[in-house]
Amino acid sequence: MSFIEGKRAVIEYVRKVDLEALRQSPERWSQELTSDGAICSCAVTVIKTPPGGGSPAGLHTHGVDQVFYILDGTMNVEIDGSAYVVDSGTAVLFPAGVAHRNWNAGTDAIVHLAIAAPAPPKSAAFAISVPS
Repeated sequence: MSFIEGKRAVIEYVRKVDLEALRQSPERWSQELTSDGAICSCAVTVIKTPPGGGSPAGLHTHGVDQVFYILDGTMNVEIDGSAYVVDSGTAVLFPAGVAHRNWNAGTDAIVHLAIAAPAPPKSAAFAISVPS
């Protein structure tokens, strides 16, 4: 429990990923684990990218730093014009303002955590497309 402005508020300290929905979805799937900037200063999302899928915005930037942690699969990323192939157990850093994109060139789905810090405001576009 936490106190916010003198009122008792319930805070969900433990958040469970809906693994059944993740496994069953043949399409891109995501679940926000932290989305309220008042509770946590970062945003954490678990994302599944099917073969042939990738960044919905294509090449893009963010106004905040972003980190991907690859949980399962092999991801292709382009960061500031350089291409990388990253496997599970790898962290990928995207500084604020640096153009990047990710895609799945393989035959198996990729699952990764996407962490944005600080948490971006809900009122603004998170991904800003960049002409390729």
